Amino acid sequence: MTQAQAPAYPPRATMRMQFHKDFPFQAAIPLVPYLRKLGISHLYSSPILTARAGSMHGYDVVDPTTVNPELGGEEGFRALVAALRAEGLGMIVDIVPNHMAVGRDDNAWWLDVLAYGRGSRFGHFFDIDWEPADPALDGKILLPTLGMSYGEALRSGELKITREGRRGGLTLRYADHLFPLRPQDRLEIEANGLEAYDGTTPEGEALLHALLEKQNFRLASWTVAGDEINWRRFFDVNELAGLRISDPAVFEATHELLLRLYAEGLIDGFRVDHIDGLADPKLYARNLREHLEEAQRERPGELARQPAYLVVEKILGPGERLPADWKVDGASGYDFMDDVSALLHDPRGEEKLGAFWAEISGRSPDFHAEEEIARREILDRSFSAQLDQATNALHAVARLDYHTRDTPRAAIRRALTELLVHFPAYRTYASAATGRTEADKELFGRALEKARQTILPADAPVLDLLDKWLGGEVGPADQLYLRDRAIQRFQQLSAPVAAKAVEDTAFYRYGRLISRTDVGFDVATFSISVETFHDKMIARAKSFPRAMLTTATHDHKRGEDVRARVAVLSEIPEDWAEAVTRWRAAAEPLRSEAAPAPGDEAILYQTLVGAWPHDLAPDDLEGCKAFAERLVAWQEKAMREAKLATDWSKQNEPYETAARELLTRLLTEPGLPLRAEIAAFADRIGLAGAANGLLQILLKLTVPGVPDTYQGTEYWDLTLVDPDNRRPVDYPAREASLARGETVLEAAEHWRDGAVKQALISTVLAERRKRAALFADGAYTPLKAEGGNADDVVAFARTLNGEAVCVVGLRNLYDKQTSFPSLVAKPELLRECHVTLPSELVGRSATELFSGRKVALQAKISLADALSLPVALLSVGDGA
Repeated sequence: MTQAQAPAYPPRATMRMQFHKDFPFQAAIPLVPYLRKLGISHLYSSPILTARAGSMHGYDVVDPTTVNPELGGEEGFRALVAALRAEGLGMIVDIVPNHMAVGRDDNAWWLDVLAYGRGSRFGHFFDIDWEPADPALDGKILLPTLGMSYGEALRSGELKITREGRRGGLTLRYADHLFPLRPQDRLEIEANGLEAYDGTTPEGEALLHALLEKQNFRLASWTVAGDEINWRRFFDVNELAGLRISDPAVFEATHELLLRLYAEGLIDGFRVDHIDGLADPKLYARNLREHLEEAQRERPGELARQPAYLVVEKILGPGERLPADWKVDGASGYDFMDDVSALLHDPRGEEKLGAFWAEISGRSPDFHAEEEIARREILDRSFSAQLDQATNALHAVARLDYHTRDTPRAAIRRALTELLVHFPAYRTYASAATGRTEADKELFGRALEKARQTILPADAPVLDLLDKWLGGEVGPADQLYLRDRAIQRFQQLSAPVAAKAVEDTAFYRYGRLISRTDVGFDVATFSISVETFHDKMIARAKSFPRAMLTTATHDHKRGEDVRARVAVLSEIPEDWAEAVTRWRAAAEPLRSEAAPAPGDEAILYQTLVGAWPHDLAPDDLEGCKAFAERLVAWQEKAMREAKLATDWSKQNEPYETAARELLTRLLTEPGLPLRAEIAAFADRIGLAGAANGLLQILLKLTVPGVPDTYQGTEYWDLTLVDPDNRRPVDYPAREASLARGETVLEAAEHWRDGAVKQALISTVLAERRKRAALFADGAYTPLKAEGGNADDVVAFARTLNGEAVCVVGLRNLYDKQTSFPSLVAKPELLRECHVTLPSELVGRSATELFSGRKVALQAKISLADALSLPVALLSVGDGA
């Protein structure tokens, strides 16, 4: 890669794009000029390595040595990067070091392990326990892939020996799964003839079973995975196997292509997926950085002087901070998404909405109570095998010392369960040789305190032992190996338990306000003050000023503007409770006998008013039908993830049908007054929700960090959980509206079409391009507000070497809507509140970029002078 303009460093702004067979690299090339005009500096790509055929996301990699041919292969990737370079843009790529897709017939490494077992040259690539407690699995891999019991599968005839292996090798075929048979069994099979292994006959069944007992794998029903599996999965997904990426050979094999593309100047940075799944995230991150630094010297031209941009997907628990010694630029943005969401919520609604949720659902208003229930359930149903492995590892440590050898295995399991149930973060980063970091000590202490309140009194002393063994003390030299194994088992269990129990279960059960239940959110914190938000941004500027900032992702549970609109309900909790009560009564004729639970129905109403399209009239039956189809997919996933009335593993068809029929009738029954009332409520909060949306975007684009825009969200993002948030984007419409060149104020006159959000993004990103150093390195200074509505004014300055911009915005706009009809301000209603400016800015002139107005800066500036809209960006000139 020799041509081109080097992209900005650090990145000014990224746009995340999801590539798949229906949107390959080639499809993005015509969009590159649009990205540049919008102000994007780097395209941020979903994983590009070869994934399972038909993958819509790319996280199920089957061959890390090639670029996915469905996306266009390496040739297509080079063409896309050439187009980016021609416009001065860079490329950041999402990478997946934690796991690979397995099963089926497409992962050559995994198939080799099945054929050759522990002796395979890839046997050490995957995180397999070759010596589990179950002697029947010694030296074998449990494969929970059967849709029935093993005995039934034998008799069914669905297990067939074929010649589909490499060079005609013998394999066992089951549906779309392929299991290579041991090469040493070939002579026996050929002698008997393939037809002799027909399981539908008694003789064939016995012969087939005898053959399978000799293989390096043991087939089993998918239902036993949680209890018996002896290899680490991604969460509880049987088709994603964990990699031992800390093994240098595994690292080199999985990263060789990516590092080569980086060295050639085709990639400028990486986002690391699920780093907490790895055995040693710090070791991996530092190792990756060292490899990138070495490869940087080979990069062409100016690129050799630009370090790689490196961020990690890390869910930060309450009070947790990303370790400073990982040599990364920061996290991928969920922490900011949580902070800005909490800022948009009115604290006065917390208690009333909690009480209403408890009343209507019969569940606790305390999220911690919901979380504890979910953690216990998930440990039992999905991670029993991993819990046993961690227990066995700790029991082995207990047996090393005669002072602790009488500690029962069962007591260790019970104590470990209590610890995991109350663990306040994804994991710690301890080791037997160095113990815990100061940050980990605080996290572990919180977990111990809670665990002591729920553990059986007789087991309490075991908690103290676990505290020591899991990093609370530096272990004796002769115990380091077994202690490290126990610590690793624990840390690689606590992370998936948190993900599945909290985000994929409790979040779907808890409906106080769904705008506060999204990826990486501290749900127990309903809202934060402006002062707290400022404190968090100041800390961000000091610790990770180049971390990614996001408000929407491919994984979010609801779009950024759905959350922004639902947040308005925190301002009117009584009105919302009355409306839902009224709607439930009006919906009585629409329910069947298997009616959805009141809690599920309440969450449905929040989703309806939150995601109702701005342009959808309640009498537009075709439009309502299309909306209903999107909601049906969301509802099914939400109810199954909640695991209360129905589940992925055992669907409750009558319940799901009743819930689906209620939703469908609400949206499609002709002339339904209730639908009109719901639409009217959505419209009633729509303006305040849009103002929230503009505020959160402005903050994302101006606080310390690198802002990311998820594909399509430059218009209002009223999407729901995937696959809804991965639908095709109407780029021609976005290109056309950007080409009109409207100011933000002009676009605000027709705010419902979303062009105002796009205009704001392009305006701010143009300022970021003009003043790149200011936004990358400038100080963050909160500005004090006084007078009416002062508590709801978010104002700060970014300053560097005489350059400055000032950001001013209003939150909790619902009761201030008279000041902002159609988002445009009435100045006479804003004069009571003033913002105090830094002394060095007083006397200088500024341009309010969203309206183009000139503003003379005084010691105190009124909101009437600053705001033409609920948000303002003042670009301060050089002179007085």
